[in-house]
Amino acid sequence: MIMSTLLSIHWNVSPELFSLGPISVRWYGLMFAMGFLIGYQIMFKMFKFESSDTDWLDKLFIYTIVATIVGARLGHVFFYGWSYYSQHLLEIVLPIAKGEFGYKFVGYQGLASHGGGIGIVLAIYIYSKKVTKRSMLWTLDRLIIPTALVAAMIRTGNLMNSEIYGVATNLPWGFIFERNHEVVAKHPTQIYEALGYLVVFVTSLWMFFKSKDLKDREGFIIGFGFTGIFLTRFFVEFIKENQEAFEAGMALNMGQILSIPFVLAGCYLMYRALKNPPIKYKR
Repeated sequence: MIMSTLLSIHWNVSPELFSLGPISVRWYGLMFAMGFLIGYQIMFKMFKFESSDTDWLDKLFIYTIVATIVGARLGHVFFYGWSYYSQHLLEIVLPIAKGEFGYKFVGYQGLASHGGGIGIVLAIYIYSKKVTKRSMLWTLDRLIIPTALVAAMIRTGNLMNSEIYGVATNLPWGFIFERNHEVVAKHPTQIYEALGYLVVFVTSLWMFFKSKDLKDREGFIIGFGFTGIFLTRFFVEFIKENQEAFEAGMALNMGQILSIPFVLAGCYLMYRALKNPPIKYKR
């Protein structure tokens, strides 16, 4: 145990970047915001590359931000914490916490990626009907690329928060999360997931810019993204501590159960895209 502790990484980073009165800026929120800003620039370059209307981007940016935050919040509330939030309805929408000096704005601490994914799909359905007048798969094929990057940055934010980590490990890269009073090394599952999402991001980016016709095979890139992101999540969950008490004793935890439909949908979309001919939209 002593040798394992000495070889481990002691992690005691403050989740708060700085604070101004009742407002605190946290690494998690910064990573979230940076992910969206970088994602916007990536989408702009993609639209320019294929001569798509860049005026669509501002509306897409708004649709995506609202859908991600609302969907992820409601996903956490209903998938993981309804027994609590059903008795504290105000806390669903008010990101505050009571501290030594009264109530303080802290940002949402409970967000679920599966809820965010569902929210984005629903928002893009409306967006495609009202804005692009194209298939929602056309938009999702492009949006999934920066989304994978945002997911990696959010998991980095989780690392800075010392949250959502794994079970005990003797591996030399295990993290001792001292802010949570841990004394044994745990799997840094935030890093595992972030790396998996980065692989999806880089591969999807290559598909769009370099492959012969994958970006025109409607549904293939979003299918690959769903499969890669949620398979990563599914397998990492095996070495991750349960997020909620009700998951104890479950053969598959809630994160894994919610990932299965996304993986199946992703596989179907890739099969469908390869079976059907490429679609070329008029500029």
